[in-house]
Parts: sequence; C-alpha cells; structure tokens
Amino acid sequence: MSGNLLSICVVTHNNEDMILTLLRSIYENTIGLKFEMFLVDNASKDFTVDIVKESYPKVKIIRLKKNKGFSYANNQVIDKIDSEYHVIINPDITFDTNVFKALSDYLAQNDEVAIVTPKIISADKSVQYLGKLSPRFVYLLAGRLKNRFRFFERYYEDYVMKDKTDKSVEPFEVEVCTGCFMVIRTEIFKRLRGFDERFFMYFEDVDLSRRARSFGKIIFYPNAQVTHIWARASAKKVRFLLIHILSMIKYFFKWRKF
Repeated sequence: MSGNLLSICVVTHNNEDMILTLLRSIYENTIGLKFEMFLVDNASKDFTVDIVKESYPKVKIIRLKKNKGFSYANNQVIDKIDSEYHVIINPDITFDTNVFKALSDYLAQNDEVAIVTPKIISADKSVQYLGKLSPRFVYLLAGRLKNRFRFFERYYEDYVMKDKTDKSVEPFEVEVCTGCFMVIRTEIFKRLRGFDERFFMYFEDVDLSRRARSFGKIIFYPNAQVTHIWARASAKKVRFLLIHILSMIKYFFKWRKF
C-alpha cells in the first residue's frame, strides 16, 4: 500500500488547450493531502500527452492506442489504485480552493456516504444542475424542450432539484452525480469494477450512481465549488447527440426504468 489518501484520474482526448489549467488547479490547491495523479489518454492526435510529460512529470500516464470511450478509459486505473478515495474529474474543470480536502474530510466523517460531488458552476458563475434524481423519459424530454414549452419547466426543475440546489447551504442527498467531478470511496469503485463499458459516453455516470447507491448515499456538497467549461457536445453536434440517445436507450433497457 502506498498510503495515498486520494487517487485522481482524468481522461483526455485532444485536450492540449485545457489540461495544464486543470493540473495547475490540482497541484497548486491540493495542500496537505497525499495523492497520485493518473492521466488516461484516449488516442489524442494533439500534444496533450507531451505537454503533461514535460510540465508535470509526476503524472502517471496511460496512453491508449484507440478511443474506446470514457468508461473504458477510466476503468484502466482500477487495478493500479490503492487510495482511500478516488477522484474522477474532467479536463475542463478548474478550481482555486482545496476542494479535495473538503470532500475527503466529508467522506471521512460520514461512513454512510459512497460518493460526494461539489457545487459546479459555469465560467459566468451560473449553476450547473448536475446533481439530480434518477432519469425518467419525461425528465430527459423536459431537458430538451423546457425552453420551447413552459409545460416542461416543472419536470426539469424537479429532475435537477433546482430549488434545493439554489437554496441549500448544507449537504443533501441526490440520486445521480456527474462524471465530470465525483469523489468515490476507492473500495466501492473497485467492487463495482468501475463504469459499465457498454456506455461509450453519456449515462455511464448515471449507471454508476445507481449501482453505488447499494453501498451508500450520494451527497451534493455545496460548500466546495469548481468551475466546469461545459461544452454540451450533444446539443451542438449530431454525432454526439446520436451517442447520447444510444446511451439513454441502453440505460433504460438495462434498468427497465422509464
């Protein structure tokens, strides 16, 4: 055992423009905690890996020859980590406080919690409602149509727990947390064998959340905050929209929950 409190894994794919900002956030703000940093690269065509090797030589890099998806890439570290808590984080996350200490302290003090996730905001300081209830078809439809039909607004606001997220200053339980930033007990992550690799991207975090709730609660922790440069690719590009829809279908048929 290495005695690391944290293992941190970021999956990259052509992220040379943002990866150093994330790593700077981690190394400059993670004070007083022993951690190991993994980067799993999904066959980048740019200089992501070279930049990290030069600037942060302590990062443990796993370079994949083929992009098999977010789930597969994250799972490559399962047998390499021996931490107390495992961090799954996107390359487009930044922060300027010791968020890992706040979140790991919370887990240490609350044995019934399996996963904790922070408050996530956009660059313009608006809240991203990423701690949610479990998806239902009407919720997902509401997410797409709420701006066109007011009828769907209440379904969307229920789904993303908007009122509670906006008003609560205390941690509260959610059913789903985002794969862009979560801290999970490493033992639980290993027992689950990580993400279901049938999900290339999208809904892999929903599926993991559902399985993790067999081991403990998922908590939204509003007193730690990070910024997420959210691309919302499925709303902009047809290819990602099709992947999103396929993942949704896989999820609903896996769990038989519509």
